[in-house]
Amino acid sequence: MNYKETCEYLYNQMPMFERQGASGYKEGLSNTLALDEHLGHPHLSFKSIHVGGTNGKGSVSHTIASVLQQCGYNVGLYTSPHLVDFRERIRVNGRPISQQYVVKFVEEQRSFFEPLHPSFFEVTTAMAFQYFKEKKVDIAIVEVGLGGRLDCTNIIQPLVSVITNISFDHTQFLGDTLAKIAGEKAGIIKKGTPVVIGESDAETRPVFEAKAREMNAPIVFADDEPEVLSAEPRTEGGMHYRMKLMGEMDGDLGGIYQKQNMNTALYALEEIRKLGYLASVIEGKTHDMCRLELERGISNVCKYTGLMGRWQTVNQTPKVVCDTGHNVGGWLYLSRQLANIHCQQMHIVFGMVDDKDIDKVLDLLPKHAKFYFTKAKTKRALSETIVQEKAKEHGLEGKAYSTVNEAYKAAYRSASANDFIFVGGSSYVVGDFLKDCI
Repeated sequence: MNYKETCEYLYNQMPMFERQGASGYKEGLSNTLALDEHLGHPHLSFKSIHVGGTNGKGSVSHTIASVLQQCGYNVGLYTSPHLVDFRERIRVNGRPISQQYVVKFVEEQRSFFEPLHPSFFEVTTAMAFQYFKEKKVDIAIVEVGLGGRLDCTNIIQPLVSVITNISFDHTQFLGDTLAKIAGEKAGIIKKGTPVVIGESDAETRPVFEAKAREMNAPIVFADDEPEVLSAEPRTEGGMHYRMKLMGEMDGDLGGIYQKQNMNTALYALEEIRKLGYLASVIEGKTHDMCRLELERGISNVCKYTGLMGRWQTVNQTPKVVCDTGHNVGGWLYLSRQLANIHCQQMHIVFGMVDDKDIDKVLDLLPKHAKFYFTKAKTKRALSETIVQEKAKEHGLEGKAYSTVNEAYKAAYRSASANDFIFVGGSSYVVGDFLKDCI
């Protein structure tokens, strides 16, 4: 098989939650442990940082990776989902895994894993860990796929665990209260391993504290004493941060939600520094956070790690922005940001998948915008006409389009130079947009 055929094999032959929903989700670690043993336990060959939570996992993971790269480490990065190309999921120092390696791994290992009937994510995780081993990474940033306790990334023994925040998402698997969801996410807290909680509330904090006590794990709540005091959008993109100890600094990731993500990432980096993994390769700076390397990493996350889709500006006239925010927690921030946009007319290309709380998200969308309802190329996507009908119930008007490409072209044709176009509602809508429209 060539690379394209191999990807299609992985997408279509392996149960895949991202395309199929519940039928593509496999709970438990039995397949992961079998694959890990078969490959010789590759995850034991590198240090790791484990990042879970509901929203912000990708931004926090990429930020940590970018800073560690600037400190001279050989850094692996495993995230999901991809937006344009499968290889985005597995990177070393920002460079995606090669097409040849993907093909080779599947060809060599399929005779073992096919009888297990593993999920897409189980095979991909095994591939990532084997690749990191062969590339001799010093440290890998590993993003949890879904949940935490039973996620197949949870075989690692990280230096630090990070849980960004908790909001309602994947409730059919993780529970119907924030406390239940937090309990599943807290499953990545390991014995004696420092854990950073990015955001918490009265319902989730006791869950994390109890789990940390059970595991004798030092716990830090990043929102108790925030390092990031303010975050303001920059005209040229990204954010300008004012910090308590580090002064002012620019970051290239956009979106007002990055204030919380940056605060979480900085607390995680501080825990890593305490273990000697930030300053140890910087001559003469063993006691200090490396300011230059930190600043370079934060200001060049997209360049150094390849991150896309976080309030990403893809055109200036008219202004076109896409964002992967896809649940209520994400849209609480996106709705505030859209409310602050000054333009002649706002156009929103919008679609969602079938396991999100569409009514609560639609309540957060701006009533004055012109909508272009669509669906992404995934079986989980809600029909554009269903989204359109639901939107009408919330006072939102617009036409329906069967593809993201058609919807975006219609929005672009309608927009004047002083208008604003937003594309989002689902990671898959953004993926189709970046793949087919840019």
